[in-house]
Amino acid sequence: MQIPHLGTVTKTAEPGWYRSAPIPVPVLGGGSCRIRVDGYDDDPAQEDFHAAIRNFLALDRSALAVAAPSIYAYYRDVADDLLAAGDDEWHVGISGPDEVLAHVQLGNEPIVVRDPYDDRRVYVSIGGECAWEPEHGLQIVFRDGVTVTKVGPYDGHLTNSAAYADDELDGVVYHSSR
Repeated sequence: MQIPHLGTVTKTAEPGWYRSAPIPVPVLGGGSCRIRVDGYDDDPAQEDFHAAIRNFLALDRSALAVAAPSIYAYYRDVADDLLAAGDDEWHVGISGPDEVLAHVQLGNEPIVVRDPYDDRRVYVSIGGECAWEPEHGLQIVFRDGVTVTKVGPYDGHLTNSAAYADDELDGVVYHSSR
């Protein structure tokens, strides 16, 4: 099967999921990634997936720089909690948003999926590892493949309003648990 901007994709064991061949993804440093697409077959507006994929593949590293202050806020919360508990085993000294991305290793399998509940938009979600939170890692989500709409620990949710079942968090990129 062909999906625009991805080329030939293969069906995975999960029902309704497809995976691309490795393709370069500039926002992730140009490394090759396999992009997973979830829910494509039965979607009545597949062109929304095409647009999100096209947008995401057109992003460069500057899109992550825009997200850096929110990622840094996540780091600060985790670091402050660790230090307050007297646990400095995982403490990493990061002095500001311009340094935080150096402590992040994003995954190589972004997922493209439509929000089934709230705004019904198509999102691209990337999981990864971060030096300050080895258990929960980092998730960055792009609405329509272009705008960062959520960062924080990987929980699989596409927005903070969905993650916390709170409409007040609509549009909040990072939600502090404090």
